[in-house]
Amino acid sequence: MEILAYLITGAIAGLLAGLLGIGGGLVIVPALAVLFRQQGFAGDTLMHFAIGTSLATIVVTSISSLLAHQRRGSVHWHAVRSLTPGIVLGALGGAWLARQISSPELGVVFGVFEVLVAGQLLAGRQPAPHRVLPGSAGLGAAGTVIGAVSALLGIGGGTLTVPYLLWNRIDIRTAVGTAAACGLPIAAAGAVGFALGGAGAGELSTGFIYWPAAVGIVATSVLLAPPGARLAHHLPRPVLQRIFALVLLVIGARMIAT
Repeated sequence: MEILAYLITGAIAGLLAGLLGIGGGLVIVPALAVLFRQQGFAGDTLMHFAIGTSLATIVVTSISSLLAHQRRGSVHWHAVRSLTPGIVLGALGGAWLARQISSPELGVVFGVFEVLVAGQLLAGRQPAPHRVLPGSAGLGAAGTVIGAVSALLGIGGGTLTVPYLLWNRIDIRTAVGTAAACGLPIAAAGAVGFALGGAGAGELSTGFIYWPAAVGIVATSVLLAPPGARLAHHLPRPVLQRIFALVLLVIGARMIAT
């Protein structure tokens, strides 16, 4: 049953990665928190394992999603190159910060973040497109913030990167594709931070990365990311965003309560 749960989690995360440009962490982290609790993981490191394992899976999922969007020409590579240095620095810092916070506190932070994202999606409002992309220094600074928050919460950064790019007058489909590309350095740097920060944390793991869960999730997420990218170019997004927002609202509220 645990393996089946990992496979189902990966399928949902992969589909959302391609569809919305997110790494899937908004689904993977709460799912793993529940599964790891049922498996008897220690309460003081449970959320650290959920976040570290999520970041490890996003490395692979992001590659699959990135390639699918690149084939459709929807990746703004200048933005990716300029955001990446800051993203790596911020992600390493976010992973370090997560180790200073207790597992219950991390759960509350993640739950609040999901509720806020759900509220933004349900409102249907995006930042007004009155700007243009800043220079490399400005993008680097933005990447640092995106990387730090994303690594702290175990997400691929799409929920931050997409609105930021829209605010700077980037087309929605290009924003989604670019966010998918940015998810790779976020996840890679964050996963390294959690792997080093949890040395000797348990069997079948490298630091705070639990490999049975990571492998099971990746096995299905890489298969569903390309179809998700195709859907992003054919289906209307407002209805999908609202459904996703309701799911996040329920998950976030549950994590805050527990």
